Amino acid sequence: MEKNKVVIVGTGFVGMSYAYALVNQGAVEELTLIDIDKDKAEGEAMDLNHGLAFAPRKMSIRAGDYTDCKDAGLVVITAGVNQKPGETRIDLLNRNAAIMKSVVRNVMDSGFAGIILVASNPVDILTYVAWKESGLPTSRVIGSGTSLDTARLRYEISKQISIDVRNIHAYILGEHGDSEFVCWSNAYVGAKPIADVIESMDQISFSDLDRIYQNVKGAAYEIIKRKKATYYGVGMALVRITQAIFNNENRIMPISVYNGCVYDCDCDVYIGLPAVLNREGVHHVVKLKLNEEETLKLKNSSGILRNLLNQMTI
Repeated sequence: MEKNKVVIVGTGFVGMSYAYALVNQGAVEELTLIDIDKDKAEGEAMDLNHGLAFAPRKMSIRAGDYTDCKDAGLVVITAGVNQKPGETRIDLLNRNAAIMKSVVRNVMDSGFAGIILVASNPVDILTYVAWKESGLPTSRVIGSGTSLDTARLRYEISKQISIDVRNIHAYILGEHGDSEFVCWSNAYVGAKPIADVIESMDQISFSDLDRIYQNVKGAAYEIIKRKKATYYGVGMALVRITQAIFNNENRIMPISVYNGCVYDCDCDVYIGLPAVLNREGVHHVVKLKLNEEETLKLKNSSGILRNLLNQMTI
């Protein structure tokens, strides 16, 4: 971690949205792109380099290979495959898990000793696979988790009450998927609990909360229906995670992190929980006081993830 170097494995839509946001925000000193299609990685590096005259800082950007991971502070994995017609979810999981294991094995063979950040979906499952294959401490293997879902939630609340999204403090927890849920018991606008906000504002009522949640949960489906994929939002979420790490911020973010029995649900899973991030990775998982309904939802979500892990053959 002597220099802020990132290696991105996978130069698809997500990987390059992240890379583009990194360049525009001047978030790192050095960026290396790795892809099975080496020509594409080289072309993407060339294209990004041509914009450096307009970037906020000097950066080194190049295409490379796994040996470049040795001195990286952060390796971000966005590689994966899409579902084939007629393919089951478990078959797809097994194929993506095999890819993840191969990628992580190559990363670790370089002598890498930094932090691994997984963005490939299903992110909670594949982050667990990456951790197992890497041999690294759980604090140094994380996934993007519910960071984007949480950003979507804050946007929906902000839009409803006309308050800046940066003053909305609320989390989506659980699986990055259909079993995710809003932790309404710990939702605030500024320092004001959401229940107090509802009582004092005409723009929002308790009946709006489920609609807000449904909009968040269905956001990816709606985007995919219109433009086939989502990538800008998660690219920016990955930059924010990167900055929290390299700037040693001790910033709380909802990411895919190892539970380790911090919460009353399956201990041996990676799942979306708030965690303090700094230059060492996860400093600790923040334990929120959940109500009974939220505790049951988290148990359900972790149970789904554990069941999928048990079904996998990798």
